Amino acid sequence: MRRYIVVAAAMVATVLPIMSSADRQSVETTKRELVSRNELPSESFRDYLKIFKPRKAPEPVEISYTKAWLDQQPKASGDEHFRCLAEALYFEARGESIRGQFAVAEVILNRVDSTRFPNSLCGVINQGTGRKYQCQFTYTCDGKKEVFHEKRAYERVAKVARAAIDGVAEEMTSGATHYHTKSVRPSWSRVYKETARIGVHIFYRHNYRTASN
Repeated sequence: MRRYIVVAAAMVATVLPIMSSADRQSVETTKRELVSRNELPSESFRDYLKIFKPRKAPEPVEISYTKAWLDQQPKASGDEHFRCLAEALYFEARGESIRGQFAVAEVILNRVDSTRFPNSLCGVINQGTGRKYQCQFTYTCDGKKEVFHEKRAYERVAKVARAAIDGVAEEMTSGATHYHTKSVRPSWSRVYKETARIGVHIFYRHNYRTASN
């Protein structure tokens, strides 16, 4: 009996150090992990958390398509493409209603998005310029110098251009890429689909639409 007790005690003595060593290794590993986490820069950790923080939705802009609303807006400014659009609106639509000016701006922006036209505002507006009767916007090839004689009108259409580029206006023309005044009827108007009538203009788009227009 005593022999069995001695053998059992020896086995226990052999197993306990092994378990103790395993426990110590586990504790050391846990400590190293905790140290590594604590060594993370606090700024980087906060930046990491920002990835999962929902972004605040932009504040909606309420537009009143009136001269009074435009006059309350800050002076518009921007790059060369903004200036191209403002110029086009001045010569193409300054006599239109404010809603009509936004509609013309929308057509130009729709062309930028279409694969059938250049992919920039200045490119769209100046397409065909220099070739007689082939320009897309008459004022760019009528031989007359572009001069803004009506300063107040230019300031307003510039604000329309800024708002249109910023995407704060509602869609009005259902993807139109063409328009003409009610006083004329170009041949293409019998081919394209009419989408809207706003002010003195009638708006059209191609008979089929793609993902880009």
